[in-house]
Amino acid sequence: MAKPLIAVVGRPNVGKSTLFNKLIGQRLAIVEDTPGGTRDRIDAPCEWRGREFMLVDTGGIEPRTEDMILAKMRAQAQIAIDSADVIIMVTDLRSGVTANDSDIAALLLRSGKPVVLCVNKCDRIGDVPPDFYEFYNLGLGDPIPVSSVHGHGTGELLDACFEYLDFDREEEYPEDYIKVAVIGKPNVGKSSLVNRIAGEERVIVSNMAGTTRDSTDTAVENAFGKYIFIDTAGIRRKSKVEENIERYSVLRAYMAVDRADVAVMVIDATEGFTEQDSKIAGYAHQQGKACVVAVNKWDAVEKDGRTMQEFRQKLENDFSFMSYVPFVFLSALTGQRVDKLFELINLVNEKNSLRISTGRLNDLLAYATARVQPPSDKGKRLKIYYMTQASTRPPTFVCFCNQAELFHFSYQRYLENQIREQFAMDGTPIRIVVRERGE
Repeated sequence: MAKPLIAVVGRPNVGKSTLFNKLIGQRLAIVEDTPGGTRDRIDAPCEWRGREFMLVDTGGIEPRTEDMILAKMRAQAQIAIDSADVIIMVTDLRSGVTANDSDIAALLLRSGKPVVLCVNKCDRIGDVPPDFYEFYNLGLGDPIPVSSVHGHGTGELLDACFEYLDFDREEEYPEDYIKVAVIGKPNVGKSSLVNRIAGEERVIVSNMAGTTRDSTDTAVENAFGKYIFIDTAGIRRKSKVEENIERYSVLRAYMAVDRADVAVMVIDATEGFTEQDSKIAGYAHQQGKACVVAVNKWDAVEKDGRTMQEFRQKLENDFSFMSYVPFVFLSALTGQRVDKLFELINLVNEKNSLRISTGRLNDLLAYATARVQPPSDKGKRLKIYYMTQASTRPPTFVCFCNQAELFHFSYQRYLENQIREQFAMDGTPIRIVVRERGE
């Protein structure tokens, strides 16, 4: 299920980035005293009242400007507004209501989205000053006094946002459908791949309204199984891809990954692996999703006898942080090896939901510890009493030991590799949790 999205918007230099950093608990956005410090949208997961959501910081909106950079910042903010479930409009108590504030408030009212009005820089505790009541003129309901520097009022601000968020949205898909997010940067052929899959004569296809924003999911039933393909392309441009569109695709990919069982990472064979690919794939890994890397446009690559092997070796190096991921070289244009993609989706989905009995795990543990002795420190040796599986998606294993600090990460990696080798855990991340006996 996708996380709800809250966007932080407002004119330049009202403290949006300071508020964003305070809410997420880290200094991610650049904070400067001069306007325009944040030029691109920045997004990060955030948690409040035991619930997770995505928070997006935007550059300042200048409704009336001919400046090219400010116009791009305004476009960034508009993208965030279009995507958000709730919008926080940040204003500045010290400067009062400005003409730009009024224009932005009118823009937000036209969007039809729920808006929570934040009056920032209310740094004194106690009754608000008389100037505070001026912000009722914006027509956005009751303003909330906040100090983004000190953190005063941030709880009330998020409480107000939570009144509009639905964390219990249920997807109306049968359980026997595998939800597949097709992710990757723009223009690598994600939409072409989904269209190829949907256009096969032997498949049954229907369009289902997406539960997240304006996406449309494609239901496919064929000889390999039943699938929901979530196309994260969203904006389909074949010509020039502007920077704001590319950054927007990252956020859409995040939301699609949250909903999916399997993530298919599409890479352009004519370009190879990029930093953008690592960012998107890394999020799927962090979320514990089963993954497949689809190298598209393979028909456009000049090949000899070693081309695929050399390309695979390079990808294995690029995806060293996801060494478990399988690769398939295909062409959405010709349909080459698309059948192989279905087989890999089924395989990695099965491994991501695999449950292993405690007896088999402890047989493996006895073999692994006999083969490579657990580490020791200052005469104290690690003893692993037993291992059990706590959950699936991703497979998570709990090891009970005598002293957790002796359980070095290298030995955890060794046990992970043993589990992968013994149970053929391809295509899925594995989590190992260390507990001392008695915890």
